[in-house]
Amino acid sequence: MSTPADSALDTTAQADAHWWRQAAVYQIYPRSFSDSNGDGLGDLNGITSKVQYLKDLGVDAVWLSPFYPSALADGGYDVDDYRNVDPRLGTLEDFDAMAAALHEAGIKVIVDIVPNHTSDRHAWFQEALASPKGSAARRRYIFRDGLGENGELPPNEWTSIFGGPAWERVTEPDGTPGQWYFHLFAKEQPDLDWDNPEVHEDFLKTLRFWSDRGADGFRVDVAHALKKDMDAELPSLELLHRADLFHNGEHPLWDRDEVHTIYAEWRKVFNEYNPPRTAVAEAWVHADRRARYASPEGLGQAFNFDLLKADFDAAQFRTIISKNLAEAAATGASSTWVFSNHDVVRHATRYGLPKGSGREEGAGADGKDWLLEGGDPSQVDAERGLRRAKAATLLMLALPGSAYLYQGEELGLQEVGQIADEDRQDPTFFRNKGVEVGRDGCRVPLPWEPQGTSFGFGSNGSHLPQPAWFADYAASVQAADAGSTLSFYRRALKLRHELRAAEALGWQDSADDDVLHFVRPGGWHVVANFGTAPVVLPEGEVLLASAEVDGGKLPGEATAWVRVAG
Repeated sequence: MSTPADSALDTTAQADAHWWRQAAVYQIYPRSFSDSNGDGLGDLNGITSKVQYLKDLGVDAVWLSPFYPSALADGGYDVDDYRNVDPRLGTLEDFDAMAAALHEAGIKVIVDIVPNHTSDRHAWFQEALASPKGSAARRRYIFRDGLGENGELPPNEWTSIFGGPAWERVTEPDGTPGQWYFHLFAKEQPDLDWDNPEVHEDFLKTLRFWSDRGADGFRVDVAHALKKDMDAELPSLELLHRADLFHNGEHPLWDRDEVHTIYAEWRKVFNEYNPPRTAVAEAWVHADRRARYASPEGLGQAFNFDLLKADFDAAQFRTIISKNLAEAAATGASSTWVFSNHDVVRHATRYGLPKGSGREEGAGADGKDWLLEGGDPSQVDAERGLRRAKAATLLMLALPGSAYLYQGEELGLQEVGQIADEDRQDPTFFRNKGVEVGRDGCRVPLPWEPQGTSFGFGSNGSHLPQPAWFADYAASVQAADAGSTLSFYRRALKLRHELRAAEALGWQDSADDDVLHFVRPGGWHVVANFGTAPVVLPEGEVLLASAEVDGGKLPGEATAWVRVAG
């Protein structure tokens, strides 16, 4: 016989099981967050030292980009060992201490999982290199014989995401030129063969390993690429890396229907835990295909990058929001929203690109093109960019669903655009020099103090150079300033917890095409002014605005939250 106390416990457990549906998740790029031992590289103990900062910020969870042993051929996404910690970043015991500290602060832990490929230093791949053609070790990966009289040509003309051929030839154990292996990304990242049951079983073991150590969920890297048809032919090479143009699940490399059998297996593992572990897919697919990754029978959520790619435009924002909320309602998933992450130019910079650049409304897709084409970072209108970024973020934080924030955006950081070639680390820059500017500009270590060799990041410099202007953006400086961007984020995230209710939104008509106005349960009105002329706010208590409200009028390029009585 159940008691009222039992019912209360059941209700609490059910609520905890759905914590992710409207969570504010803070992405940490560990190597650039905080350095505890002065080696210039951020580490797990550095994260532990900043738990109070994260708690004061008001986030519900942290997502940790890879912290595994790695040669850093791709910023840690080349994994040597999926069930260990890079010694430069700490130990498994350090992970346990970090997870415990975050949980004590009420913050969930999301671990990045990289299932498409290992590193070329992984024990499996080293075994494959030492094994003969056709061996069980090689069948874990995608090995093929080459073309030509002596196999000297790659199996096909497919290219890597990072440029150049997608095939690399190996030297056989007897010293002769041998087979070729497939790599969608860097040659140091050989793709796994997900038709092999051994690969399935090993990743289920990895998911349990981190879940048992306190991981509450997983972010799944390149979730749409695991299943492949290596014998298929494409109409043209231009379509090789365009999953968004295929709606039928028949692209040879991307978004194949059978990938969802993998995530059905993973869901069974997630559901072994109480509360169930969560997951979110990084799947750059057509919007009509995204819902399958977010299915309750699969990963549960999928990243929605539509706002990230949109111009700063009211009509575009409304269309994207309405479409994604409708998709979420139809599938039972919750929406996800994001403006910045470790792969794109920071949105405070994208929104401040100079007029006449052709991308001043939203930076095209992610701002990389403008920087690559010789854009001068000093010409970015940082004030305008930050004003728009705060307005967009406040709008995002009012939406139903999960909001993903990237480390440093709460400080209003701009992209670090001017990095000397010899200081860059991103393989996309070196493999595609002149084509890709690289992602280092958003991965520069954070400034915690206005002085020191690395602005408080560590005691002895930082692995990527920090610009002098970081001093003005330091967290300690902003924490003491009620008008700072950090204080704005703290206030917004605190209010967001009060705003949470049913995942519903009602649009209000506006006479101005540059204004979005919607209502959330509890009398919350959200008004976003994308234009330049002030607009009148509804009568009520202005809880927060991204710019100063004067006489009940919201200035241009700003957002406000208003609570209306009754």
